[in-house]
Amino acid sequence: MNLPALVEAQHLIQVGDIAGAEHALATLAETEGDQALVAALDEFPAKDLLAIIREYDASKESLVNLLVTPEQFAQAVVLEKRYADLTHEQLRGMINSVIFREGADAAEFLYEIAEVEGGYDAIADYLQDRTQMVEHFYRYATFDLYEYGDDNKTQAIDDDLLSLTRDTETRASAIDRASVEDHDWMEVTYLLRYELPEIFREVLMKLRARYQVYLRNLQNDEFAETVASEESEDEDVGAPKKNNDDGDDDNDEESAL
Repeated sequence: MNLPALVEAQHLIQVGDIAGAEHALATLAETEGDQALVAALDEFPAKDLLAIIREYDASKESLVNLLVTPEQFAQAVVLEKRYADLTHEQLRGMINSVIFREGADAAEFLYEIAEVEGGYDAIADYLQDRTQMVEHFYRYATFDLYEYGDDNKTQAIDDDLLSLTRDTETRASAIDRASVEDHDWMEVTYLLRYELPEIFREVLMKLRARYQVYLRNLQNDEFAETVASEESEDEDVGAPKKNNDDGDDDNDEESAL
């Protein structure tokens, strides 16, 4: 194995040359074969692998993204939180570019992510902006907020979630997977719900908890604004009116005339 290629890639990452680091790894694959790169990535630090993968460019193929295994990717993706990207845009793009690559088993990638410490949180971060849609899909097996389907067949109740497992999840999907193959959050939600129900259960519980915190913070902010507004009004009412009388009665009389 060409270990100098790994050393070079790590050095380039440290100096901020991510493209150069990826090129060093790609050169290893070109000279010794794809499997040599796959084996080398087992020894490559997860944080450095993440630095390369998160700089994906949808306009061109990345050899690392094409060859990284589910286990290697899972170890790297859970470290994304270190970048403190509150929008999670990089996380979503990175996950989509890898798990939906041609020939990949997206469910296998999601399973491996969940197996790593922090994996459930990473998946929850990926879906956080779609919490209400994920909840709706769980309850009604559709992403259409205006379509509730056959309540007797599709509507779920809260108690169902706690007992949701592969053994208990026997109901067939109410929609065709082809209709949600967007290589994005809808397809991820579908795969979790019907192929990885235990993982879906844990992720949805995290999303619910986060949403409750969001609502409480929103209420607190609104309350604080209301109090501040009322205090401002009270100060205006209690303030003495400005006296415009300059004491010049003669001028006042002339103005009156």
